[in-house]
Amino acid sequence: MADVSAMTDTSTDVDTDDKNLRYLNSLTLGATSDASDKTRDQKTLRRLSQNREAARKSRLRKKAYVQQLESSRMKLTQLEQELQRARQQGIYVSSSGDQSQAMSGNGALAFDVEYARWLEEHNRRTNELRGAVSSHAGDGELRIIVDGILAHYDELFKIKADAAKADVFHILSGMWKTPAERCFLWLGGFRSSELLKLLINQLEPLTDQQSLAINNLQQSSQLAEDALSQGIESLQQSLAETLAGSLGPSGSSGNVANYMGQMAMAMGKLGTLEGFILQADNLRQRMLQQMHRILTTRQSARALLAIGDYFARLRALSSLWLARPRE
Repeated sequence: MADVSAMTDTSTDVDTDDKNLRYLNSLTLGATSDASDKTRDQKTLRRLSQNREAARKSRLRKKAYVQQLESSRMKLTQLEQELQRARQQGIYVSSSGDQSQAMSGNGALAFDVEYARWLEEHNRRTNELRGAVSSHAGDGELRIIVDGILAHYDELFKIKADAAKADVFHILSGMWKTPAERCFLWLGGFRSSELLKLLINQLEPLTDQQSLAINNLQQSSQLAEDALSQGIESLQQSLAETLAGSLGPSGSSGNVANYMGQMAMAMGKLGTLEGFILQADNLRQRMLQQMHRILTTRQSARALLAIGDYFARLRALSSLWLARPRE
């Protein structure tokens, strides 16, 4: 009986050990499962946090972009209000096509408003042309729209010529353009030769005669641009030398007279800047006209659309740059 009792106790101990082992295993598995769940939860939380942060930055960028657009709109409204006051005070501004008078006083402001209106009308005409091309309009309808856009470019050159008489430095600096456009500014506008290079791929297929004519136009434009650039460099050097000639001790009547003489010479040389602006715009105007004569009506439509899209992308790039988040 003692032996049986001993065996019974041993059996009970073994069963208890097995139960304890299974219990410990279950705890271990449970702990492992909990740790895995916690790891997954941490990854999920981290991913959600990253998504929230990305969404927050996106909202900030969107808000900044909207604010920049609103600021531009308010600035344009303010310019129009100031222009209206300028009109009431008798300062020249023309919107009827008679722009033979020189702008004075707020000439730069008047030009900025006129250019904003020109650009708005240009965008409308470009969209009209795009719709006509997309709907496969006939050559007659396309010719009317294309001729209208070219005439509208002529109007811009007239506005700039009047503005150059009032404030040639404003036109030369390109402050009426967006920052990205100013990166490619040359004498108050675009380089005809560079624009033709960008257009060649957009105009294919071209006949051999058209290709030769476009290449000749590009080369002649390049030569004319180089000549104008050299003229501007010579003017700058001559102007610097003239101003440097009046440096020195002041006080005597002779030095004062010399100073006044040198400044008068400098003023005379500055007067030639207007001529450079006019020559550059004449070059741009001739390029558009000759390009139109070389191409067919439909090719001219595609070229004008490509030009419009190029400058629209530069303006859009400027808006994105100004609205970028600054962290």
